Amino acid sequence: MGDRSKPFGEFSRARHPGARNVTLRDVNVVHYHGTVNHVGYAENGIFGNNYGIIHQGSGRLHLAAEEQQNVFTDEADLIQLLQPILDASHTRDRETSPPNSACFPGTRTDVICGIVAWADSALLWNTHVLWLHGYVGCGKSAIALAIALKFERRKRLVGSFFFFRNTGDRRRMTRFATTLACQLAAAIPEAAPFIKKAVREEPGLLGSSLVAQLRRLVYEPFKAAAKRARLFKTSLLKGPFLIVIDGLDECEDLQDVQAFIDDMLDFFKKNPLVPLRFFITSRVEQHIQSHLKNDQVRLENLVNHCSRQDIYTFMTTCFEVEKLRNPVISAYIQEHGDWPTTKDKDQLVDHIGGSFIFGSALFKYIADPTGQSTPMDRLPHTLNMNPGLDTLYAKTLSRSRHLPHFSDIISTLVVLFEPLPTAGIAQLLGIQSFEVIRVLVNLQAIIHIPGTNDLPVTMCHTSLRDFLTTESRSGCFFTPPSYHLYLLYRCSTLHNGQRPDTVAALYSIARCAEHLEQFTRLPPSAQGPFPRFPRTLDALYTDILAKSRHLPHFSDIISTIALLIEPLPVAGISELLGIETFEVVAVLLNLQAIINIPETNSSPVTLCHKSVNGFLMAESRSGPFFISPWYHLKLSYYCFSLNLERLLSNAPLSPARRFSIQHWNQFLNAVSEQSILAELKQLPHPPYRISSRHLFSFAQVFIWLFRDDSVYRPQQVLHSFTSCIESLALALENDPAPDRWLPLQFYSLGLYGLMRKDVQRLNIHQEQATALQHNVERIEKAIMAKCPSRLTDSPSTHNVDRFSVSDSWLGDWTPIEAFRQLLKWIAIRVQPKANFAGPGAITHDLDLRITQGDGPGTRCITICPAAQPTAA
Repeated sequence: MGDRSKPFGEFSRARHPGARNVTLRDVNVVHYHGTVNHVGYAENGIFGNNYGIIHQGSGRLHLAAEEQQNVFTDEADLIQLLQPILDASHTRDRETSPPNSACFPGTRTDVICGIVAWADSALLWNTHVLWLHGYVGCGKSAIALAIALKFERRKRLVGSFFFFRNTGDRRRMTRFATTLACQLAAAIPEAAPFIKKAVREEPGLLGSSLVAQLRRLVYEPFKAAAKRARLFKTSLLKGPFLIVIDGLDECEDLQDVQAFIDDMLDFFKKNPLVPLRFFITSRVEQHIQSHLKNDQVRLENLVNHCSRQDIYTFMTTCFEVEKLRNPVISAYIQEHGDWPTTKDKDQLVDHIGGSFIFGSALFKYIADPTGQSTPMDRLPHTLNMNPGLDTLYAKTLSRSRHLPHFSDIISTLVVLFEPLPTAGIAQLLGIQSFEVIRVLVNLQAIIHIPGTNDLPVTMCHTSLRDFLTTESRSGCFFTPPSYHLYLLYRCSTLHNGQRPDTVAALYSIARCAEHLEQFTRLPPSAQGPFPRFPRTLDALYTDILAKSRHLPHFSDIISTIALLIEPLPVAGISELLGIETFEVVAVLLNLQAIINIPETNSSPVTLCHKSVNGFLMAESRSGPFFISPWYHLKLSYYCFSLNLERLLSNAPLSPARRFSIQHWNQFLNAVSEQSILAELKQLPHPPYRISSRHLFSFAQVFIWLFRDDSVYRPQQVLHSFTSCIESLALALENDPAPDRWLPLQFYSLGLYGLMRKDVQRLNIHQEQATALQHNVERIEKAIMAKCPSRLTDSPSTHNVDRFSVSDSWLGDWTPIEAFRQLLKWIAIRVQPKANFAGPGAITHDLDLRITQGDGPGTRCITICPAAQPTAA
């Protein structure tokens, strides 16, 4: 396998317009972003993460992979499958993807030699893991880079991962395993088939736990590949392979970090001869130290390796380069002699101690060409600064503190989840790019400003963020955590319903929910409002929702998203509400700050945070945007109607099929019984072909009456019973072809439940009995006219005096037919008789009894008047 540093490998450093007739021999192209128009000849080529285009290959193409596989396609497929982080390794562009740390030539030789000796040693005589720890700025990342480069040249580097806070996915463990797996496949092609096999055999693997992913995608594929002849020979003759992990303390997923450490150590304990080692660097954090302080781990404190001579060499070289570059210094030396003097350098080196980051920042401060004073003036001031970075940070920041938008620009840099270019920061804050640059240009000692507007602005070291987020250290430069709310507000202003076409707009869509999550995690006392943004979260929600309030169906769409038992995709929402998909999209486009709109049609639409739901459900907070719990009735109705329409048209059932009874229960639990039947009558006509409002009322009230549920049970039984029968009569009368739904089971309509086992006793007037009989006659008349066959057919278990239900499960009933039989039987019992006649109000007791049926597991419903009438 060829050296990645060979000329063609250097294509990873730039975007080339094209290359012709390239001859490739013994090379390993791992990261390529350009275009190769014509490949003349390739031999022993391993093509890794290549994002350009190879248009044509002529002549012979000999590949080092087994069975001459097409590695172009295989590698591309693996990248597409695993979705690795492309700027997480040591090969990233450090200017745009910090940390931008590298060992200065001639420094750190002792500690690097010690780590290399450990990595080269036999597995029987040394640990699988080395943890290099130290304080901020002592050079851990630079050493990690040096080790990664050294073992890459030796062809024994499996992969590397450089964590960094507030840089997108590199601050999380989410794609850690898949990124290492991709690097493993590129570095050791023999492992690739095992990785693909794991993903193919376990469809849910990429969504599983970090531990499972590391086992199946990294450890086990490496273990299997290590048994192959080439790798076995390499490890036997040269030493084990290496994975470099830098800045583990920068990862925000603390529990996953601990799980990673524990599982790694467990793997090596069970597989002591696997030729693989981990080199890990981090600050000393409790969640890391408590797990890495183990007999299986070699501990190295970098403080013990900080050489004064290394710092002296570094500072001397920096000053020598600056003398040649800076005409002011050159002129000063001609008049006053050498600068800085040996005494000054000695004092400066002593002042710096062992911190390379402090030394680098001090030198940048001294040599800064934008300041009004000269380097010769600034050198004595640095010697008076308190040792450490805080004084330097405060001194540097004060140079721009008086400029407009200073606080917003600095605070934005602190809380951004991924760095933005100067133009993106300006767009996000609603200011001009020159205003951002004017603030940052004075801060180049501590903030890296790229040469072009399309590259991100980054902090030279994460210790600056620590300083700015600790009020006791930063004082007037402190960035409160509640600033996330202001950035959330700024993000919301970029959601204007148009296609995002700026860096800031894309950032706002991708990261809005994370700013909201960070803000809502704060205790109420820390949520502000703060002076620069005297707004509350509720006010922000109101502003965002107001953007779409004027659009058709706004209230229905928002209420549906907020109340659905399970979320639906855009197409599902439009189908449920009976509106066009574009109408749903039009409402949602302006609300991307609080609603997650999926990229695919099959993924559900969700509120981005539970606090949005809490706002919408509290009338005192949301005002005109309040979602009444009565909307559950509407959702239950829409679910029922949609499902009925699909059943009648033989279409696939809706995902919302099972939601009807659940939303009905939510509705029953939220409103008074007196309002339930009134609200049923107020339901709108459904947006479907069949008018299902009356059938919905009948079915829901019937289940409500007869279901065995102590929570949802009507108290006014007669009123509900009468409404139920009347609704069935209306459903039959208003539908020209009711025979289509008469045979349907309750369960197919999304209704279910066990039968009640108690007895209801009703006192009814003769007039009520007459009205009940009248509605029964309406039902019979409608059935006679529209589907007469339904008058005679009945299940074998039914007769005029008894109605049995198998296993007492309401969902198994054919509700319309069964209830018609029941109504016929009731009608016989409650018809006005001669002995009921007479002046005055006469009442009759009507018993609803459920007793044991004929067959095993059956129940019988018995409804009859009492033996003797009772005078009113």
